[in-house]
Amino acid sequence: MQTESALGAHRRSSGRSPSGLRRLSLAMLATGKMAADFKGTSEGQGATRPGQVLAAFKAAAPHLGLSPRVVHAIDWLFTFTQPQDWCEGSRPVVWPSAALQRDTFGLEKTQAKMLNRYLVELGLVMMKDSPNGKRYGKRDRQGRIVEAYGFDLSPLFTRLAEFQAVAERGRALRERMRHLRRRATIARNGLLQILDTAAEQGLSDLTWRTLEAEGRALACSLRTIERIEEMEIGVASLERRQREALERLETQLASVDPSSSKPVNSDPKEPENRPHQYNYKPSSYPQEETVVASKESKSGVANTDLDQAPAVRAKGQQEGQGDRVARTDNGTVLRIKTDELVQLAPRLRPYLRTSSPAWPDIVEAADWLRHDLGVSKSLWGDACLAMGREKAAIALAIVSAKPEGYFTASPGSYFHGMVAREKAGTLNLARTLWGLRENPRRRAGSPPRQNREKGEFMNS
Repeated sequence: MQTESALGAHRRSSGRSPSGLRRLSLAMLATGKMAADFKGTSEGQGATRPGQVLAAFKAAAPHLGLSPRVVHAIDWLFTFTQPQDWCEGSRPVVWPSAALQRDTFGLEKTQAKMLNRYLVELGLVMMKDSPNGKRYGKRDRQGRIVEAYGFDLSPLFTRLAEFQAVAERGRALRERMRHLRRRATIARNGLLQILDTAAEQGLSDLTWRTLEAEGRALACSLRTIERIEEMEIGVASLERRQREALERLETQLASVDPSSSKPVNSDPKEPENRPHQYNYKPSSYPQEETVVASKESKSGVANTDLDQAPAVRAKGQQEGQGDRVARTDNGTVLRIKTDELVQLAPRLRPYLRTSSPAWPDIVEAADWLRHDLGVSKSLWGDACLAMGREKAAIALAIVSAKPEGYFTASPGSYFHGMVAREKAGTLNLARTLWGLRENPRRRAGSPPRQNREKGEFMNS
């Protein structure tokens, strides 16, 4: 008796053998239409250059959910293109060999094919296949492409306006989040001051303990929040608790000394730094109001200042103020200025919003550059705490100036070692900066030496 499987019941036999050609999908067809819309850019002052297209793509990539490997692949392809390839009458096609691509990214043949297909389906490149399936091309004496088969980068040019809009929205979101974190810091410090005053006055009951516990949970959870909506709710809740604590302190102090009608200042700093004031109505369900107050930090320990006793907190604040080094945003850090650092580490430049960056701009650019180097957000935060934000940005810039073959493991592992040496007190970035100034070959691809990573940044 002849049987037939369920899978085979709907399969039609075909007399055609596999052609070996690239299989098309709807996403690939859409990318092909974008490539067909490429008209080139006219030569002149307003001409769009490859660096502008690449910078816009890299700025938008994190907000498009693209992985660092995808960004690295596009960045690598742009090293083969030239400005005249983007002019009218030409096409930005590059033809690095498959063997070179596999060696560069450390991929197997099948993995490289999957990566190329993924780039096409993302609408970033279009494959222009030759009759024999090889990638090759040639240029005339003026450097213009005469014939080329390989990666067509024109879809990136077609999507330039989209990338710029996405990057601008991302910058607006970052600025909004920065403002919210500043409000959270102000509210947390105001609540901390009120709790210290209450403890000094001997005011301690269930309401004060509840305010301190809820404030501690909120301050801890706000450190890990990334979504704007959750951050807004959490900050507003923390500000309400700060306001309630202030009103309760004023009431209890007035009942102790009725002649004292002067309200307690919750923040003796400048007026623009005082906490935002809101009327607060206590809720019977604080879990619903705080949204994320019950979450703990990544380490599992609520390591905020609110966990410490008032005396311990005051001592820590005094010691911390003595360790800070005064500087200006346009001054030097480790005797290096921002423009010289960009020259030593040019991979920072695409992420800078101005040609004359201050140190906050360098720190922001380093936060974006870390994606290219495989440095996690937690490691970057650990570096900022251990070194300070500017020094951490300098360390990351030094790592980016190293050629890829320099590292025995990865740039991220190398940066992790630098942070560990900083904590141990053996990191010497100043000496490394002088090395980069005096010997440019160390940035140009010199081969790694045995145990080079362990000794280069040690104190002499």
